[in-house]
Amino acid sequence: MLKLRGVVTYYGRMQVLKGIDLEVQEGEIVCLLGGNASGKTTTMKTILGIVRPTQGSIEFQGQPIHGLPTRRIVELGISPVPESRRIFPRLTVKENLELGAFIRQQRGETSFEEDFERVYQLFPRLKERERQLGGTLSGGEQQMLAMARALMARPRLVLMDEPSMGLAPVLVERVFQIIQEINRQGTTILVVEQNANVALSIAHRGYVLQTGQIVMHDQASRLLQSETIRKAYLGEA
Repeated sequence: MLKLRGVVTYYGRMQVLKGIDLEVQEGEIVCLLGGNASGKTTTMKTILGIVRPTQGSIEFQGQPIHGLPTRRIVELGISPVPESRRIFPRLTVKENLELGAFIRQQRGETSFEEDFERVYQLFPRLKERERQLGGTLSGGEQQMLAMARALMARPRLVLMDEPSMGLAPVLVERVFQIIQEINRQGTTILVVEQNANVALSIAHRGYVLQTGQIVMHDQASRLLQSETIRKAYLGEA
């Protein structure tokens, strides 16, 4: 579904990505692991066209997208759940969700009741808070809103950037359970995470990014048992 080949990205004169190769197959959950400044978020921004690669190619369902504007990439079926949620704090929960369907509205679609029903089944707390301003929600509720907003576009692929960031452990567990359920319902997911343990526990495959390079990739279950991963990301000696 998604294929990166030799992707090189710069910020000004600073090279951030140094020849990334990464694949996501339809129906998978794939996690991209790495510490701070490893290039995880830059990878997401490059896929979405926010940052343009200087070398390499990015294909989505066989179509090159590395020269396309972000809006067109989203229209093709890729929805982001950005780092730090980036919900609209002065809009209600329902208004935030409606904005998730903006591109569909631009195509002339007018009925989104099935979509609201789906996201409210996944996130019943949002139904309870439907008329509440986004900025008054808890961190966990805002994360759920960001995920639900992405689903309103009916994406084929969702990119999630650090969904566990700033959440209590019990909420992290719940968020990743919902990620699994979204995947079971037919949506392919690429998750960028620092929390290797929880990400690998739900993913099919994983990649490890270090200073802009993929240094490991394998089945998630094998990475979870890797001594290198356990020392570097799980805090085990």
